[in-house]
Amino acid sequence: MNDLGPVAWPPAPIRTERLVLREPEARDRVAFIELLASPEVHTYLGGPRPRAELERELPEVPERWPGSFVVDLDGAMIGHILLRRATEHHRPAAVGKADLGYLFLPRAWGFGYAAEACSAALGWLEGVLPGEPVVLATQTANAGSMRLAAKLGFTEVERFRAWDADQWLGLRSPGSLAD
Repeated sequence: MNDLGPVAWPPAPIRTERLVLREPEARDRVAFIELLASPEVHTYLGGPRPRAELERELPEVPERWPGSFVVDLDGAMIGHILLRRATEHHRPAAVGKADLGYLFLPRAWGFGYAAEACSAALGWLEGVLPGEPVVLATQTANAGSMRLAAKLGFTEVERFRAWDADQWLGLRSPGSLAD
């Protein structure tokens, strides 16, 4: 993965009806550790990382690069969205395209926050890189992520096997946000 190229960073915080997408800050470190150490969050991502390892290795301000957004609800981090260029990928159809990734704390699941935040991030990307296609890969077993991909306007490009699981690759063309 690589950065998004000539994108001014950081942008002004992006505000939605309930959320703020902003650049990571030092105060988010504890939530990042919780997110990366969560067995629930990493069910379809190869498993969590050990908390002690994260405590040692995570920088004071985690994930600070273009395309990395903290999802903030009422002043607290509930998730992370990452938009990065797929310079290498298991699937040739994804190479060179922007890749959407997201993680949300379990306590934020089921409220529509992921759809709201990802829609806002995709809108930002369309504003700074008009016409940029975006890919999203997820395990087919991850029903929630599959529903979110459809809601965000991703359509199936292919299915493949990687990391000992069946995977789904979707593509979202600009302006394809589903209602």
